[in-house]
Amino acid sequence: MLNIENLHVATGDKPILKGLDLDVPTGEVHAIMGPNGAGKSTLAYALGGRPGYEVTDGSATFAGKDLLEMDPHERAAAGLFLGFQYPVEIPGVSMLQFLRESLNAQRRTRGEEELSGADFIRLAKEQAGALGLAPDMLKRPVNVGFSGGEKKRAEMVQMGIMAPKFAILDETDSGLDIDALKAVGEGINRIMRAPDKGVLLITHYQRLLDYVQPDKVHVLSAGRIVKSGGPDLALQLEREGYAEVVA
Repeated sequence: MLNIENLHVATGDKPILKGLDLDVPTGEVHAIMGPNGAGKSTLAYALGGRPGYEVTDGSATFAGKDLLEMDPHERAAAGLFLGFQYPVEIPGVSMLQFLRESLNAQRRTRGEEELSGADFIRLAKEQAGALGLAPDMLKRPVNVGFSGGEKKRAEMVQMGIMAPKFAILDETDSGLDIDALKAVGEGINRIMRAPDKGVLLITHYQRLLDYVQPDKVHVLSAGRIVKSGGPDLALQLEREGYAEVVA
């Protein structure tokens, strides 16, 4: 579903990714782990199309299409979802307004009919309930005054509403307590564990992988994938640290 070959990405004049290769087949969950500064977030931003992250070489295809030739909104409409380590606040825009406009913008790009107000409200309440997010939270400005756990639950609600084909989740476990971590992990499994979907989890720690078991674990170091393995690789990293594993 997602195939990356020899990907080089720079920010300004600084090269960050230096020939990264990665293949995530349809129906699989892959985790990327690595030390600070390895390029994990750079990979997520480059795939999402964030300005300031210049692809200088290599390729990335998504569902057989050239991902790098698409604008960010086209990537989203094609079914790519990017979850942020630090979801942004949008004062003055309610969660409901934001989510409805986002969903219908994607539907228009795909040539689909917009969802009616009533149908959208039903969908939003269903997804919020499944994540344990109080319905009143949907009326508040996007992430304004939300705790870390509430921001991540809200992001999972967004993912459930958008129903993407592939999710790139950048340190979704950051700042979560035990209950929120469990809720987010269960949300990822409920929304994205399917034969026709895929997930790339970017994380520092094993704890999220206790809830969302990956098919493969990759170690990213100095801009390249330097080691790959099964779920046991994450446990090894937890025990021994990155220095021992990538030496």
